[in-house]
Amino acid sequence: MARGESNSGTVVKALALLDLVAQFGKPIRFADLHSKSALPKATLHRFLRTLCDEGMLVQNRENRTYSLGMRLVKLAHNAWKHASLGEVARCHLDSLAERVGETIHLAQLENGQVLYIDKRNAAAPIEMFSSAGKVGPAYCTGVGKAMLAYLEEPTKSLALGQQAYFAYTPNTLTCQDRLRQELDRIRDRGLAIDHEEHEPGIICVATPIRSGPRVVGALSITSSVRRHNIDSLLGYKHLLDQTARTIGEEAAIWQFPARRN
Repeated sequence: MARGESNSGTVVKALALLDLVAQFGKPIRFADLHSKSALPKATLHRFLRTLCDEGMLVQNRENRTYSLGMRLVKLAHNAWKHASLGEVARCHLDSLAERVGETIHLAQLENGQVLYIDKRNAAAPIEMFSSAGKVGPAYCTGVGKAMLAYLEEPTKSLALGQQAYFAYTPNTLTCQDRLRQELDRIRDRGLAIDHEEHEPGIICVATPIRSGPRVVGALSITSSVRRHNIDSLLGYKHLLDQTARTIGEEAAIWQFPARRN
């Protein structure tokens, strides 16, 4: 094996190990890591020691667990600041949230799923799934459907094939054919709707953010059925479209990487 290939394989394995620690969601013991990793025990020990030495992981010697290190936090902060649509959109989200008083979501598409980039809580906050940095389904959320609707083939087919089609509520679309029909309707009306499809009691209207021909994200106004219905949320369509258009125009001169659809 060539030296470059060997180095590449080492990096891939180290990244996979970091992903594993992150996915666990709390400090993880070596035995649990070993049970979930394909690495031999000695190799796993070596990788963990190196990642701890480099500040990517932290070992708690008292309870013998591993967690993500501060070096990763610093890298993530810099990536978020310089490569995210959130930097462009921040002041516009503030303005929209102040005007409508409801929850505002900014999202991008990552491997067919919704990555929540930023969020503004409603004046009277509502408990819901979303938070900045969290990943959610695209097929049953307003921001997800808004982005899927404006993807071009074959990217759209690839993204639709990555959906789980799990029925979160009785309103969830659980097959690709029905979702495609809904995406066609979204393009016709220029707006996506989540009518309690992901969470009971939660509704939203969403629109794509386009920079030239590219879909670079989506923006939504979200509320509860206790405060709004879909028709009343549609009253914000002009403000939503105007804000998304402004963000898209500013994103055209902001050099951030395209998301992987």
